[in-house]
Amino acid sequence: MEIITHTYILHNMANNSRIRYSASIKRSVAAVVTAAATSLALIAVPATASAQDLATTSSTIQNDAREGAWVTRNQLQGQLENLGPAALPAKAAVDNAINGLFPGLVDEKLAAEEAATRAQAEREAAAAREAEAARIAAEEAARFDRGSCPAAADVCVDIDGGRTWLQDNGVVTYGAVPVSSGGVGQETPRGTFYINRKVKDEISYEFNNAPMPYAMYFTYNGHAFHQGNVATTSAGCVRLNQQDAIYYFNNVQIGDMVYIY
Repeated sequence: MEIITHTYILHNMANNSRIRYSASIKRSVAAVVTAAATSLALIAVPATASAQDLATTSSTIQNDAREGAWVTRNQLQGQLENLGPAALPAKAAVDNAINGLFPGLVDEKLAAEEAATRAQAEREAAAAREAEAARIAAEEAARFDRGSCPAAADVCVDIDGGRTWLQDNGVVTYGAVPVSSGGVGQETPRGTFYINRKVKDEISYEFNNAPMPYAMYFTYNGHAFHQGNVATTSAGCVRLNQQDAIYYFNNVQIGDMVYIY
């Protein structure tokens, strides 16, 4: 193998004379070439090995040689880094030597390191976003007025405030969203109840088959959560906007506690 000795020119402000690389830099470049060449020599295996063993052993040694050359390359690059800009040609010579013995190895490893760095940065950014979202949620939860609704309730309804929300052990998971409730003489009952029945395409036989989509009954006297106009009073039911009625229907289960105050 022919090793080309690289030289560079430093412009001396006094006499503009030419000087060569220091012996340490040349020895560093020669070291990586020697180490890689030695690794390649180890690929030879006994002729008595079977074809399968030969292929397996050869592949293993080849991989080990590549990894060893990459480790040596990084060690030399680290040493050359301390020499500053003057070492740039020597660093390029090291990589050229590696690529000469293992074509594409440097680009392959550098690309893998760059991808790993990007992936790590993305994970850290995602973790930071999640932490910020959790912080904001915690602050909002601390400011949220739960009124007299107990932590044990799954669904809370604030009739005077015209709002409702879902919660889990006192932590709000959805809402608050607007509702309307019963008018004068048809007030929505207050207290603790439990969802006892759910009917997606319900109608009210009492009120001329009026539609009650996504109905969830919390009494046995016809009181239910359902989709409806939240701008007007009801006959005792708790009305929700469509998207909220759908969410409640999909996420509130029979037996869940409802607290209305």
